[in-house]
Amino acid sequence: MIVVMNPGAAEEEIQEVEQRLQNLGFGIHRSTGENRTIIGAIGAPKEDAKEALEVMPCVEKVVIISQPFKMVSREYKPERTAFDVRGVTIGGEKIVVMAGPCAVEGAEAYILAAEEVKKRGGEILRGGAYKPRTSPYSFQGLEEEGLKIMAEAREKTGLPIVTEVLDHYSVEIAARYADILQVGTRNMQNFRLLRELGHTDKPVLLKRGMSATIEEWLMAAEYIMSGGNHRVILCERGIRTFETLTRNTLDLSAVPIARELSHLPVFVDPSHAAGNWKWVTPLSLAAVAAGADGLLVEVHPRPQEALSDGPQSLTPDKFSQMIELLKRVAEGVGRKF
Repeated sequence: MIVVMNPGAAEEEIQEVEQRLQNLGFGIHRSTGENRTIIGAIGAPKEDAKEALEVMPCVEKVVIISQPFKMVSREYKPERTAFDVRGVTIGGEKIVVMAGPCAVEGAEAYILAAEEVKKRGGEILRGGAYKPRTSPYSFQGLEEEGLKIMAEAREKTGLPIVTEVLDHYSVEIAARYADILQVGTRNMQNFRLLRELGHTDKPVLLKRGMSATIEEWLMAAEYIMSGGNHRVILCERGIRTFETLTRNTLDLSAVPIARELSHLPVFVDPSHAAGNWKWVTPLSLAAVAAGADGLLVEVHPRPQEALSDGPQSLTPDKFSQMIELLKRVAEGVGRKF
């Protein structure tokens, strides 16, 4: 439920409405614009609550949110969300590319990759320090040592860094180093982790679960936002279908649908959808054409030597070629690059 205050409502009147909402059992979130204040009432609808609030002279109107996700919805916040991460605007007019190796494998290789990403047009540096793998015998990441390497790469390049977290322990450590915390597909419905991230001050990149509906994906974002963290990025990364030629099936329809239903920025990870570097560029172009606010792409200086996801990683030269094509598509759909 959203309570729209009259233009120029006094602070005492706003607090009176907030107190009434709390007495009715709602959590509250205040949003103050240039002309008016909007109060988000978080919780299950209460009988007659709308009428009880609308009779207050300081209230312009009360809007019931029809979607099961509340704070995530466009009904709650009609304008699109944008926020700054170390000088990079997420969710604005400009398409943002996050790029880098799947995993941090060592300082020399990672810093080389970071420098290539910076030189060729990437604005945020990705890398995995904690690597959840299907096989327990696969490379699991360097953990905190990997985070230290990422922080060193940020110092050298100026690029903000994004990395995946798995649990309370990794959130606590990664938050000391990273600028954006990523929730992988396996953890999209790890509700305890989502609640933990709701109490952090770091933006969260939330990947769609491999078998999750769009509504379930948005409800996962609701868990984070309901904890007080409103800087959430939705990331479509392909879903599991009957197709075997690609690693996953990129659901491009999720991009315009998520943008219609939610005010949050929407990114696409074409690398994990494709599973093969040859298809990463066309899927990236299609994602931007469909309305994506940014991309998450795997780039490795020597993919054949990568310890994780080498076959789907672009070389720096291929990454440069993709960036040039993306500029044309972005211009064609009225976006900046």
